[in-house]
Amino acid sequence: MSGETNLQKLLASMTPQLYPEVYVFATLPPGSALPEGLEPVMRFIEHEGTTLILAESQAKATGLAGTFRSRMITLDIHSSLEAVGFLAAITTRLAAAGMGVNPVSAFYHDHLFVPAEQAEEALAILRKLAAENGPELSA
Repeated sequence: MSGETNLQKLLASMTPQLYPEVYVFATLPPGSALPEGLEPVMRFIEHEGTTLILAESQAKATGLAGTFRSRMITLDIHSSLEAVGFLAAITTRLAAAGMGVNPVSAFYHDHLFVPAEQAEEALAILRKLAAENGPELSA
């Protein structure tokens, strides 16, 4: 197993990084090839089609209809894929602020796609959550 599994350590040690790019979610029909030059940050194949998360500028350049204008926040801690409750704690806190979030777990980090217009607010909420969990680590 690789990465941190302790929930309190994950919450206290996460360092959320907000990226400036605006991302959108788009889809390609089943069996469609990825358009030339497209570099999505995520590609997931479902029965109904292939979901892409990509820069809004790339979607527009290739004529893909994008939805959910969002910004990406990377939680800069190597979280284990087997960690329990990490994203639940985060998404619950963001939901309490009336914010939708689309989390993506990769091998090393978790990434949150939050509404573009609420990205700074999401960042502040995550920093506060980390600070609330920090002092107990030294006890």
